[in-house]
Amino acid sequence: MNKAVYIATTEPGSGKSIIALGLFQMLLGKGAKVGYFRPIIGDSHNKKTDNHIDTIRSYFNLDITPKSAYAFTRNEVTILRNEGKIDEILNTIITKYKAIEAKNDFVLVEGTDFSGDNYAFELDANVLIAKNLGIPAIIVGQGEGKSTEELIGSLHMAYDSFKDKEVEVLGLVANKVDKRLLNIIKNGLKKNLHKDVLIDVIPNISLLANPTIKEIVESLDAKVLFGEEFLHNQTSTFVAGAMQLRNFLTHLTDNCFVIMPGDRADLLLATLQANRSSNYPKISGIVLTGNLIPEKSVLKLIKGLSSVVPIVSVADGTFAAITKVGAIKPQIYSGNKAKIRTSINAFEKYVDTEALNKRLISFTPEGITPRMFQYNLQQRAKLHRKRIVLPESLDERVLNAVSRLQALDIVDITLLGDKEKIKNLLIRKGIHLKLKQLEIINPVASEFYEDYVNTFYNLRKEKGINYAVAEDLMTDVSYFGTMMVYKGHADGMVSGAAHTTQHTIRPALQFIKTKPGVSVVSSVFFMCLDDRVSVFGDCAINPNPNAVQLAEIAISSAISSKAFGIEPKIAMLSYSSGKSGKGEDVDKVREATEIVKKLRPDLEIEGPIQYDAAVDKRVGLSKLPESKVAGQANVLIFPDLNTGNNTYKAVQRETGALAIGPMLQGLNKPINDLSRGCTVEDILNTVIITAIQAQDL
Repeated sequence: MNKAVYIATTEPGSGKSIIALGLFQMLLGKGAKVGYFRPIIGDSHNKKTDNHIDTIRSYFNLDITPKSAYAFTRNEVTILRNEGKIDEILNTIITKYKAIEAKNDFVLVEGTDFSGDNYAFELDANVLIAKNLGIPAIIVGQGEGKSTEELIGSLHMAYDSFKDKEVEVLGLVANKVDKRLLNIIKNGLKKNLHKDVLIDVIPNISLLANPTIKEIVESLDAKVLFGEEFLHNQTSTFVAGAMQLRNFLTHLTDNCFVIMPGDRADLLLATLQANRSSNYPKISGIVLTGNLIPEKSVLKLIKGLSSVVPIVSVADGTFAAITKVGAIKPQIYSGNKAKIRTSINAFEKYVDTEALNKRLISFTPEGITPRMFQYNLQQRAKLHRKRIVLPESLDERVLNAVSRLQALDIVDITLLGDKEKIKNLLIRKGIHLKLKQLEIINPVASEFYEDYVNTFYNLRKEKGINYAVAEDLMTDVSYFGTMMVYKGHADGMVSGAAHTTQHTIRPALQFIKTKPGVSVVSSVFFMCLDDRVSVFGDCAINPNPNAVQLAEIAISSAISSKAFGIEPKIAMLSYSSGKSGKGEDVDKVREATEIVKKLRPDLEIEGPIQYDAAVDKRVGLSKLPESKVAGQANVLIFPDLNTGNNTYKAVQRETGALAIGPMLQGLNKPINDLSRGCTVEDILNTVIITAIQAQDL
């Protein structure tokens, strides 16, 4: 079952609170434990909590703090965005969302209010957030002041914006629509949309369209004279007290509020009397203008009445007060239970809740975004803390990566080398490490050195290794680090920033060895592209695998993919797709594909297939229309090292993708190799995936 939904809008005043309240009630009715989250809230000038959060928390009695229910204010996002810190914004949002997701069966995520000036940015921000959270969206638009064509067009444009970024849209809701146009709007919205997209239309509801007396008080900075306990009274329209009494009384209507000069005691008392009379409608409140307060004798008379509607005083004149009241954008807030109940009733009446519930249950996100993938990696590494040994302690990049890993507090690190040399380098480069939390081992001076030499000698003596050679090799940091893993003194090793791949891997092949049933050690890169994560294999180890080896690489890559939360759809890449190509190279890929199908019939695989047909839905559909993999492959197996290594580097450089790896697969214990051109980020991520690999042993 899907665990969340994102409620987005196209503009301010859409009335998305109706959808939030209604959805919350619907999900609670299914017995779910529901959480609530707002990635970005408006800026608070009066230090009060966000109204949306306060309303949901209060009405549904949620056990959450206001601070935990949102990530940023709009102003905070603006500052970070201007500093180019988009990654920081998204990472924080993901972290706070995940904390709520972990405690609930379902999370309702409510997007921004569009109360700023940059509507285009807000729409893009909502699309980006929904994409990175990996959750579907419901888009809400409103019809006030719009033609039918404008409303339909704005919702279709918003739908396209989300779909262009591959965010699934469960439904469109047109709110505040003239009742006479409900079917016309619904039919118009259905045009050119997939049949699975739900379309719901909610009419204008007068109770929700008008402010309460409390909202009038806050907007006009009014002073409450009487009836404070009735400030939640709902208004309908207003009547201006600027005529003779006999004419004034004829204009009173149900739930109207009266705006009059503060010195019109005659109209004030008549209004109160009319409110108590069975011959006149009930009013919601009275606004006295001009900062004029009735005389003491009049106030005494009012105070003696058994029941008084709210009477408030404002500094503005009557005309200015009327203008300000007309500009109020009514909200649903925690104290107004009538509006909340009306909203929930409207949702239940006009939204197809049964169809929506089915769509929520059946939705399965396609793929995973790079930021969510990296977040999940860090969270998984925290679950079972592991120790990773890093032999290259005098590489500045390695030390910077260790500094960041210590800040994340997700793994334990052992550095190999001379402690004083490491300290001097840290001072020269200005790198801060918590040395007390760091294990530093000099191989030759280590208490383990003699034991490691003996172990290596006994393991390799039949291969012609004598004791002196064993002593010499165990001074090498790659051999010593690998032996730490073999002996269980470390859970994994990451090297290669300053050593060749052969230097890093040779010790592992000599005594870590491969897992049972595995004949070839291979590698994968997790390619974090703009909107998805793909697995590339093998781009680092095997120059020219045969068909059997290529099949094994594909199976190992699928296992790695699944272990890291990516449901594998395997593409066996070649220069032709399907049955069209001929030749030794394409035949090898075709044979490897058949071997995988025979050994692992549970895996979805296609081959031979070209790269564009594997990842582009349009091309995949045209070349292999019956394929379940074409156009949506996420595990891409290259036929040889030349093709794979160049392709991953081309994709990385030309798209700015983050390449995490290579991660070696097939060894009994995790040893991973870095590129000598690796970055601090590469080292950090490789350490994390090594720690996760170690958890599975």
